[in-house]
Amino acid sequence: MSKDRPIRIATSLLRRALGVTTAAALALSPVSASAQGASRGPPILRDTEIEQLLREYTAPILRAAGLTRQNIQVVLINDTSFNAFVADGRRIFVNVGALRDSETPNQIIGVLAHETGHLAGGHLSKLREELSRAQTQLVLATLLGLGAAIAGARSGSAGAGAGAAAIAAPQQAILRTVLSYQRAQEENADRAGVRFLDATGQSAKGMYETFKRFNDQILYASRGSDPYMQSHPLPAERVAALGELARSSPNWQKRDDAAMQLRHDMMRAKISGFLERQDTIARRFTSTSDLPARYARAISTYRHGDLRTAIAQIDALIQVQPNNPYFYELKGQAFLEGGKPDEAIAPLRKAVQLSNRAPLIEIMLAQAMVASSNKNLSTEAVPILRAALAREPEVPSAYSQLAVAYGKSGNFAEADLASAQAAYLRGDNKTARDLATRAKTRFAVGTPGWVKADDIVSAKPLPGQRN
Repeated sequence: MSKDRPIRIATSLLRRALGVTTAAALALSPVSASAQGASRGPPILRDTEIEQLLREYTAPILRAAGLTRQNIQVVLINDTSFNAFVADGRRIFVNVGALRDSETPNQIIGVLAHETGHLAGGHLSKLREELSRAQTQLVLATLLGLGAAIAGARSGSAGAGAGAAAIAAPQQAILRTVLSYQRAQEENADRAGVRFLDATGQSAKGMYETFKRFNDQILYASRGSDPYMQSHPLPAERVAALGELARSSPNWQKRDDAAMQLRHDMMRAKISGFLERQDTIARRFTSTSDLPARYARAISTYRHGDLRTAIAQIDALIQVQPNNPYFYELKGQAFLEGGKPDEAIAPLRKAVQLSNRAPLIEIMLAQAMVASSNKNLSTEAVPILRAALAREPEVPSAYSQLAVAYGKSGNFAEADLASAQAAYLRGDNKTARDLATRAKTRFAVGTPGWVKADDIVSAKPLPGQRN
């Protein structure tokens, strides 16, 4: 028993070292934009109004960064903590908590500018290279330590302890090197973000205010911590450097446009209305005339089952802004989720028209048509869903609605294919293959439907999925 103890220590440390490196690598793995469950990544939220506003926030920043052609997307994460990150070079992930807690457009634009700095600097690929080198070094250091541990086991317990120390010391040194590299990336992203804001004539004050808030929140937690074991610069140092840089900009005192501020406040109200409790909303929004407050209350009212009152509140919003597509979308959604699909169709048609045929709203309209008592509307829903899917191809619910619409018209081959596509996007690969196999028997060999079904049968799982 005493002879194999050092070997056990060395093996445990090797596993722990590889585990740390692997976890860091996994944290940087691509996340599918269509992820809906824990098995495929963080929970994603979709909303046309919020996504459109974020596109307007990011467009000038991406132009300044030279990334316009990269088709960078901003993806909403259903998490109420304040956070944003990049994960694959093509998407900026933003927690809804960051949107809700950003008091001005400029504050969240500053966060987006910082994340764009990571993308423009190629930090993800460079960090992966650094982690790969670190993993190689960790393996070599651990194996060398393992040899020392085995030799120590033969010479007694003191030698065994020296062997364990030979394993642990290089791990700490290599980890410090990786974290130092990551801190440098964060500092570079800060500087790049300020540069992009300057280039677009925007203030870096919101970015500074955001990181200062982080500093105030974690200042106590960071006291006494090892500065060389932090993945980000120490808060006070980072805020000081950022503040000096931001104040030197001629745009420091520039304020957000009033119309943009209102849209930002409406976005925050929408997030609160959908995600927070009624008593929380009542405390957060005390005004009876403020438009964002009325928006949040109307959403909350319908979500908690008072459909009649909610529709009256939404109609009052429409009177104030009769060309706001999202008020009509909300009215249609309230009717649809309140079990009145026929009454949802008219406001959703209006929302589609005013939003320039936003695909997510088209999908909701088609859902109301499929659920309608008018069977002819299911046939009308098919081209609407196909048009929406041409622009939003990774929405499982759209394929599910398409399957129902086809099934109602007796087109079971297309119904099976659409169901298979929905299952595949949800990550249910077995069901997807089973449905696609059945669809192949309904299509003539070589037809487009048969080819699509065959592709699903032979397809590999999407990132994060399992067979």
